[in-house]
Parts: sequence; structure tokens; C-alpha cells
Amino acid sequence: MKKYLVEFIGTFFLVLAVCMAGTKAGNFAPIAIGATLMVMVYAGGYISGGHYNPAVSLAVFIRGKLPLMDLIVYWIVQLAGAAVAAYVASKVFMYATTAHMNDFPKRELAAELLGTFALAYVVLNTATSAKTSGNSNYGLAIGFTVVAMAYILGPISGGAFNTAVAFGNTIFGGFSWCCFWIYLVGTLGGGAVAGIVYRFINPDAD
Repeated sequence: MKKYLVEFIGTFFLVLAVCMAGTKAGNFAPIAIGATLMVMVYAGGYISGGHYNPAVSLAVFIRGKLPLMDLIVYWIVQLAGAAVAAYVASKVFMYATTAHMNDFPKRELAAELLGTFALAYVVLNTATSAKTSGNSNYGLAIGFTVVAMAYILGPISGGAFNTAVAFGNTIFGGFSWCCFWIYLVGTLGGGAVAGIVYRFINPDAD
């Protein structure tokens, strides 16, 4: 139960940062969002793994470090945390935004797939591998991956790289429901590919 609560809390603050900093912080938004993810990973990583992202949870499942039941419950609490964050941002703090224009769905799908792959790939190699066990910089690496991908690919797709972020930001109004499939397929696809690639590169990983 504790690990599920940690996943809820971490996802809540990450999506809250996306909704609020993404609305007001301008070019500094990726830094605020990446920093939020970093501190939440450090805060809860030792309890739940600090996924805060259904795509990362899928990658860890494929890698063999997350049971199926945990995967399902992680998805539920991550999406719940995202929904609550969107509600708080819009109804409590009265923030509002306009939806990202999905003018080039193929490019946006590619951007979400690549950005999520990069994030999940970094998580697998820095936070789940015995070869990097004890690495105290894993949270920094994960947070800065989000910062980098947000600056590189965010202008194309809006930069979710996280199924829960896409869900919460769509509720908030940052993405359109009609184009939610781009983020669903792109993020889960990127996470799945990262898990498969990790297993190919590290076939003997425990």
C-alpha cells in the first residue's frame, strides 16, 4: 500500500508542475518540471521505484522488475494522481491554458515515442540495474532527461513523455481529447521499446 501511495503523490506533484509551470513559467517550465520529477524520484524511489509514469512502469515490467499486479495498480494510482492534480490546478488555483495544436500527428507521435523511450531507457539503466546500484545521481539523470527532451521534442508534441502527464494535461485542457491517442500510443510504445531494448542489451540482467 505504501508504494502505491508514493506513486500517487509523486505523479500528483509532477502533473501539478506540468499544468501550473507549463502555463506560467514560459521557457523555464521544463526546468521546473524536471526538478519536480527529480526530487520526487529521490523522495520515493526507495519505496516504489519512483516511476510516476505508466510508460516507465511498463518498461520496468518488461525488464522483469515489476509484477503484473503492481503494474496494474501503479497505472491506476498514477492516473488518479494526474486527475487530482489537474483538478487542483484548474479548480483550486484557477489556472487555465489552451490546447496544444496537433497539426502533424505523425511527427508528434514520433516525438512522444522517442522522448518516452529516452526517459524509460535512462530509468532502467540508472535505477534498476545492479551494475549502477548505489548510484546517488540517478534522480538527477532522470530529471534532466525530462528537461532535455522537453526542450528538444516538446515544441513538436507538447512534451508529455508520460501517459499520466498526458491524461492529466488533457483533463486540464493542455491537450485535446481527440488527439489523446497520440500520447497514449507514443508514451506506452516508447516505454515498451525501452524495456525490450534493455533486455536485448542486458540479457543476463537480474
